Amino acid sequence: MEKNKPLIHTLTVGMPKELVDSKGRSMITGIEKQRVQEVYLSSQGFEGDDVADKKHHGGPDRAVCLYPTEHYIQWEQELGKTLPVPAFGENLTVTNMLESDVCIGDIYKIGDAVIQITQGRIPCSTIDRYTEANTLLKRLIETGYTGFLARVLEEGTICADSTIELVEKHPARISVLYCNEVYFKNNDAIAMKQIQAVDALAEDWKEKLEKRIQVLQRKVMS
Repeated sequence: MEKNKPLIHTLTVGMPKELVDSKGRSMITGIEKQRVQEVYLSSQGFEGDDVADKKHHGGPDRAVCLYPTEHYIQWEQELGKTLPVPAFGENLTVTNMLESDVCIGDIYKIGDAVIQITQGRIPCSTIDRYTEANTLLKRLIETGYTGFLARVLEEGTICADSTIELVEKHPARISVLYCNEVYFKNNDAIAMKQIQAVDALAEDWKEKLEKRIQVLQRKVMS
């Protein structure tokens, strides 16, 4: 087996349902997913998988959620406890696909499907509530270890033991980690424009960055 070849650690899907946290607070969320051996991936996402908050999650640009296995070790050490897999609502927990190496626009063939990376994941408070760890969301943002999302270029079946092949590296070579650092620091209009210029970037990110660029430019002018 090739060294550092991307691999599927777990393949999971799940529908939104009610979850009650340790404080008795109820939420409807799709974060809890179950392992499957085989599932079909369409342009809208995996069969048997959905999100509750359609405004902030899901849609064609965010059809697949991936999270690097390697980060679990760090989070479990920091939190002093074992996390469920998946802890972040990801469909694919993957090895050898870190945010520092994966770039916006990169194209991967996974099983019969082909996906393209579109954006870093913007984590929400559901992660803290689901994992019962009130520092995890903050740490994901601080480190940029958010995982990432993808659109589907070719639909097809993915199995738990399917291979992951890099089909094409995007020429801009703008990593997910770099995007996260720029996005969460929110003070570099030039870097934002550089990210915004990547054709494969999710439309939602293009719009968010445009608003931020305009705010920064008004500050400079005032």
